[in-house]
Parts: sequence; C-alpha cells; structure tokens
Amino acid sequence: MAGTTDLDQKAETPRKPVASDAIPEGLADLVARAGNNRGTPPVERWNPPFCGDIDMRIAADGRWFYMGSPIGREALVRLFASVLRRDEDGRHYLVTPVEKVGIVVEDAPFLAVELHAEGKGESQILTVRTNVGDVVRIDAEHPLRFEDETGTGGLKPYIRVRGGLDALFARPLLYQLADLFEDRTVSGESLTGAWSAGRFFPVTPGGAATTGDAS
Repeated sequence: MAGTTDLDQKAETPRKPVASDAIPEGLADLVARAGNNRGTPPVERWNPPFCGDIDMRIAADGRWFYMGSPIGREALVRLFASVLRRDEDGRHYLVTPVEKVGIVVEDAPFLAVELHAEGKGESQILTVRTNVGDVVRIDAEHPLRFEDETGTGGLKPYIRVRGGLDALFARPLLYQLADLFEDRTVSGESLTGAWSAGRFFPVTPGGAATTGDAS
C-alpha cells in the first residue's frame, strides 16, 4: 500500500503481550514523534501525509489495544489521546507534525468516568472528567447529547470533549446523571433533560440544547 511506513512492517511481527510499564514494540518511533506533550498539541492545525493504518483499537469500554494486546501504561495512553483527531471522513487518526495514521474506535474514543454537579436548575454546572485526564464543563462548546443504544432500546449519553472527539458516559455516571434530570416544556412539548451552564440538554436522540429563556 502506498505510504507504508516502518510501523506497518513492524506490525507484521508475532504478537506479544504489552507490559504495563513498556512501550509496545513497533510504536517507539511514533511515540518519539508524538513527543512528551504537556496539555493538548494543536493537532487540528497539522496537515501531515496519511501513512496508512496501524493495528490499534479503542474498545467501547475505553481500553486501548495494540496488535490485540491492551496498552496498560496510562502515560502512554494519555500521550496517544493527546494526538488523536477525528476528521471529516468520520475516522480517527493519531497525528504528529510529520504523519497521520488511522486507528479503529469502536464507539467513542474517551470514557467519562466522573461527574460533578454544582448548583441546581438553570444555575447548575456539570463537569466531567474523562479516563484520559480531560476535565470538561458541559456547555455550548461541549454539549451533552444522547444516542440510541443498539439492542436495548435505551439511550447513551456523550459529551463533546475537544475537536470532533467525544466521551461516552460510563454506566455509573449514567445513573448519576439520571438523578439530575428535570422536566421542562419547550415549544409546547414536555421534555426531560439536564441543565448545565444555562442550557437545557434534552434526553432525546440528537436533541438540541435550549437556553434558559426558552419555555
């Protein structure tokens, strides 16, 4: 395949368990190019060439895998998360200034693992922490949305974390969020949802948030 890198050749070697304190074999070069970033680098401004896919997967439960083995080193997962990007084609890529490689994301790339609520009603502020260290307030720039859950008839909540990247609420947080739901009439329709930062986020698939002055 055009654009094949050393990573593709190394990915053909026999699979080995990934030690929690080691960099997975075949990823050392990518780690070096990603750098030891503090914070989130400006991946949206980088336009490197596509260098093919690598055998990396983010499972629906938020765990990261390389060549079928879990990546147990938290610092390494956070490094990769900092250079993760979702492009207009809907795919997810690890992006450095010199390359872009595709990975598989089963659901959302991140998992919301902690929810903090401050205040009540329209004054309520909901803040979420993700499994990779992002702390995000639910607001206009980081909206809460709900999508159908296949096979259950239920809904799954997501928050937009950064760029096109979302975090799926872990199940314990779903129950905590449900305790914060309120009923509200919007354009004559009774809706259930949650307030945060002056906006009401309805519990409907793809429902749009409304501001506090709606009735």
